[in-house]
Amino acid sequence: MNMLRNITAGNPRMLVKPVLYTTLANLCGIIPFALLVEAARLIFEPFAHTGGTLDTARLWWVCGGMAASLLLLYICEIPAYRSQFRGAYRAAADGRSRLAEHLRKLPLGYLNKRDPGDLANMMMGDFTMVEHGISHLVPQMIGALTMPILALAGLAILDWRMSLSLFAAFPLAVALVLLTSGIQRKLGAAHMRAKIAAANRLQEYLNGIRVIKAYNLTGERFVRLERSFKELMRHSIRIEGLLGPIVLSAIAFIRAGLTFMVMVGVHFLLGGSLDVIVFVSFLIVGTRIFDPLTAALVNYAEFRYHEQAGERIVQLLQEPVMTGDRMPPERHDIEFKNVTFGYQNKAVIKDVSLKLPVGSFTALVGPSGSGKSTVLRLIARFYDPGDGKVLLGGEDARAMEPEALLRKVSMVFQDVYLFQDTIAGNIRFGRSNATQQEVEEAARQARCHDFIIKLPNGYDTLVGEGGSTLSGGEKQRISIARAILKNAPIVLLDEATASLDPENEAEIQQAIDRLVRGRTVIAIAHRLKTVKNADNIVVLDNGCIIEQGTHSDLLAQRGLYARLWHLQQQTGGWKMSN
Repeated sequence: MNMLRNITAGNPRMLVKPVLYTTLANLCGIIPFALLVEAARLIFEPFAHTGGTLDTARLWWVCGGMAASLLLLYICEIPAYRSQFRGAYRAAADGRSRLAEHLRKLPLGYLNKRDPGDLANMMMGDFTMVEHGISHLVPQMIGALTMPILALAGLAILDWRMSLSLFAAFPLAVALVLLTSGIQRKLGAAHMRAKIAAANRLQEYLNGIRVIKAYNLTGERFVRLERSFKELMRHSIRIEGLLGPIVLSAIAFIRAGLTFMVMVGVHFLLGGSLDVIVFVSFLIVGTRIFDPLTAALVNYAEFRYHEQAGERIVQLLQEPVMTGDRMPPERHDIEFKNVTFGYQNKAVIKDVSLKLPVGSFTALVGPSGSGKSTVLRLIARFYDPGDGKVLLGGEDARAMEPEALLRKVSMVFQDVYLFQDTIAGNIRFGRSNATQQEVEEAARQARCHDFIIKLPNGYDTLVGEGGSTLSGGEKQRISIARAILKNAPIVLLDEATASLDPENEAEIQQAIDRLVRGRTVIAIAHRLKTVKNADNIVVLDNGCIIEQGTHSDLLAQRGLYARLWHLQQQTGGWKMSN
């Protein structure tokens, strides 16, 4: 049952119709063989008995029955074919959507541990295997086993000795396949790891193509890609070279049953204990009955490999999502109570306690790696703290429904990502039902309306994936427009002016001022002049709060903040020299 659950990516009910209709079609496929045996009996009976005559009327009825059975087989194959392929593609499409939705609900920390190439390969490659498993492997395997089992029962009525001899070697073939299933699984897992590694390295290569070209296509990155392709080649050859002989040996065992049956039949025929018509019937059926068994064995080896792809999907779907079912309160003050959090057992923030009142503007500053971005992610509940609590409106954020909590938050990231959509569509990510007028008003407030209307199609201009057709400053302003349109009571800014040129920075600062007005705002800043008017400036170093207060208070303390401020003032006029 686990294998069926894996091959269907956790939805074995999808197999009910394909298996049912395929089995029905295979049952119909047995009728011509039964009629063929009857025709052989009618033809050979006059020769077996002196004075016998050919019953032509009955023979014509049998021939008519064979024609009718072929028509019946065609009629039964239509729903079988449709259920197999429609069911397979529907299962894969629904499964991809279900997996994407599940990924969205997982903690961000889990996704950061997984290579994006691995997840992309799972979403496309593994589900393609699931499609193939549902449409081809499982229904055909079950159907291929149905015919021989029924044929064995039918032939046993004619002569149980011949029937047993025909299938005498079948248990040996099954035992060989089952005993080597561990080897098959190990080889399949190694091949899949090599395939995933190659996909990961290819994605890394494409993402870093500018760096690779700048270094003349040399270096470790290119070598890693080439090495991963060769490793995949070795594992592909290995799995074919080792599994092929196993499957071929099992097929040889099965087909040996025909030879054994002929030897036994000749022995019984010479001994007078077997009728020649029965012998001929076994010869006719025996030459065809092993084809579906051979297909079942080949499909089983492929099935075990595809099942591992489905197992990866099932395991990911079993990863626990972020819990919580309470709606966030109307109050929007935030408090950290003795919060400790880390990545992979390495603490990033340690015993942080901090209050962020409603309507306040709090700035987070400090050296790189001090934990500033982690604080924002904990507020948005991309993660849950290891120790301590993050409170929203005095209530523990862990008890809140993650989607409902995020509706309270607008974020402007340092690294802006725009989707391959129109500019209006990207701004509407802030609020999907916004009118065109509302979109344009948000763009005006974010100081991006003027450059948008100069584009070939204005707000309907398509941007490349990630916003590749726009400059960094233009993308940043569109992300601010998106946040303005969302109109959430909590605003998180992760170095929101980092990609802006000095000419536009003043205008964008005004747009941000409008965005944050009357809201609870937490901003990360490296350029300290952008946050010197904050209500509270929190200085982080090595995951701990070492200072906090207003700009003038912190300068008076002559601590880390004062040192960073004076350094930035000194380097403000820096320029390159000859």
